[in-house]
Amino acid sequence: MGFPLCIVPHRPRAFREPGTIDSAAVYVVCTMKILVTGGTGVIGTAAVPALLRDGHTVRLLSRHAERDAASFPSGVEPFAADIGDAAEIDEAMAGCSAVLHVAGIVDEEPPETTFDSVNVEGTRNLVQAAAAHGAPFFIFVSSLGADRGASEYHKSKLRAEDIVRTYPGPWVILRPGSVYGPGDETISTLLKMVRTLPAVPMVSLGEQPFQPLWYTDFGEVLRQLVQRQDCAGRVLEIAGPEVTTTDAVLRKLSEITGRAVPRMTIPVWVTEVGVQALEAFGGMGKKMLQNAGLTPPLSAAKLDMLLEENVIAEGAHNALLDFSVQPTRLDDGLRMLADLLPEQLPGDGVGAIHAATYSAEIRHAPRRARELLDQICDRIDEVMPVEFSAEPGTPRSADTGDTLTGAVAGRGHFQVRLEERTENRATFVTLEGHPLAGVMQLHTEDLADSVRFSVHVAAQPANAFDWLAMRTIGGPMQRANWRGMVRRVVDLSGGEAPAGVAYEERTLDDREVQDLRTFARRVVQQQQRLQKTDDALR
Repeated sequence: MGFPLCIVPHRPRAFREPGTIDSAAVYVVCTMKILVTGGTGVIGTAAVPALLRDGHTVRLLSRHAERDAASFPSGVEPFAADIGDAAEIDEAMAGCSAVLHVAGIVDEEPPETTFDSVNVEGTRNLVQAAAAHGAPFFIFVSSLGADRGASEYHKSKLRAEDIVRTYPGPWVILRPGSVYGPGDETISTLLKMVRTLPAVPMVSLGEQPFQPLWYTDFGEVLRQLVQRQDCAGRVLEIAGPEVTTTDAVLRKLSEITGRAVPRMTIPVWVTEVGVQALEAFGGMGKKMLQNAGLTPPLSAAKLDMLLEENVIAEGAHNALLDFSVQPTRLDDGLRMLADLLPEQLPGDGVGAIHAATYSAEIRHAPRRARELLDQICDRIDEVMPVEFSAEPGTPRSADTGDTLTGAVAGRGHFQVRLEERTENRATFVTLEGHPLAGVMQLHTEDLADSVRFSVHVAAQPANAFDWLAMRTIGGPMQRANWRGMVRRVVDLSGGEAPAGVAYEERTLDDREVQDLRTFARRVVQQQQRLQKTDDALR
């Protein structure tokens, strides 16, 4: 079970309601091996670094565990398995002192992926395997409203809760509210809509209340909970400190992005008909919309949950108050989320991937290659091909990990992130919501009597809408923009480029696409690992 590392006192409260957890308890932190499912989702990306911070080893269970673990710092042990496979789960459980079961689905893609196969039977497999391996502490992440919701999702979570209650060892059921963070399916989707759509669709008047919880706050709760077997046998409802509405969140996101997008109010019955029509096509219908540049914000389950009002019921206790967590204000969480959307790699879009290089040999430049790249990154907003300070607070220089926000007339706002910076190279990757899925690299090189500056771009349209735009005015406009950027760098350098701007373009073959995607994933994972290492050390 590990050995004690330190004694951690919880911050005392002035009073405690009957039946709540004693937040003044003192517990001993013991390092252990913890099996985590769903470690790559919004909740998992906060929980895993938090667990590592206490010195635990995390066994990360997912279908692509080796690849997924590369995004985390040391201390994460990959285990490739499917929670639907009882034999694989049994092997994964060996040697673990606790189980954190986060994995679950909100949308079905039958017949392969259903609420019953993942949320219910996956939980059953984990419970049975844990029982067979000494019954370690079992923490199950359910959903706020599971006990009263009419959606098929909530029904599946309640059936899973019933399975957990039969577990012979210590267990805790957590019912979090709408957990939001990078790539979540609710607020992140609203953010992308505000940035990219001419009008944002809203069910009814957008007055349905919900109680969002910032993902790192919930990760901190989970970090503390693995040591709190005094919570065993409890069902804890946890939500953020503020109740809000879709309309209020949209207004705040418009303020944060500086983009006042009109609402397109859709009656509930029209939304229900549209969702039913979409789901009649199954997963193919959803894929068709995504390829057309339209992310379906609602499924039948999500619509039901929206209408059910995702809040702590009046008179019920919010267990967030029973942990040493300083809750993140919604305004602060939304502002942080604005720069935390996930990357959109080459291969995530549609159509062929085109690679282009724009370059110039700069003579009589007073700076060598390394100094020139420093200067470019320090003044990135001056040299980029389009406006790159489109939102309040957008950085005007580029350091590793920075997210830059640009704007294109008729397309809205888009973002890129500086993932890698060496002495002579700066690698940017597009983020979700960008019209392209790709990589841009700025490169400087010392020659015998000059400095070569190059822009390497490899990308494909993000969706069918952007594919059409690139086939018409987008492609020529992009080429003109990149040529203009090279000329601005020449001017910035203080030198001259007598030969002008050189240009090369070609379409990548399958192997080159795979190599590019591997490279892009590597630099992204490296940056994610650095960030999560920082999170684990805090």
